[in-house]
Amino acid sequence: MGKRYYCDYCDRSFQDNMHNRKKHLNGVQHHRSKKAWFDYFRDSSAILYDEQAKKACRKFLQKGICDFGPNCRFSHMSEEDMANLQRQVEDERQLREDAEDTFKPGRCIEEWLSRREKKQTALGVKGDDGLEELDVPPQLLSIPDLPPSLRPPPPGGWRVKVNTEWG
Repeated sequence: MGKRYYCDYCDRSFQDNMHNRKKHLNGVQHHRSKKAWFDYFRDSSAILYDEQAKKACRKFLQKGICDFGPNCRFSHMSEEDMANLQRQVEDERQLREDAEDTFKPGRCIEEWLSRREKKQTALGVKGDDGLEELDVPPQLLSIPDLPPSLRPPPPGGWRVKVNTEWG
């Protein structure tokens, strides 16, 4: 039967020869599948930028369906979808800024601590007794049966016995 060529983008195979492969790789279906594959990995800000540049699809707004589907040159996003995408872009931007704010080698610890203190005083994060509250991700608290090393400390801190002997 001979060799067969499998295209990952199109999820199909055919007899592998120069004519068939060239015909497939230059075909419209292959180009659409390849574009859809790479669009899947685009970041939210690129998608938002593209959608904001497009006009709304009249047919999609009127009927709720468009004959062109994802290949339509007009936007199929509602105002709510655009707002959600805008929120997602802002969240990703905030996460990047927070990641840049973390300690990096070569930066002194005092600089990091002063920036952290300024940030927390600006946000007004202080506990009842003057101690700063811990930054515990809410996803971590929703997991039942955490090991003791991952549990946040109790509100008053850990109780330490004075007569504890180590060793």
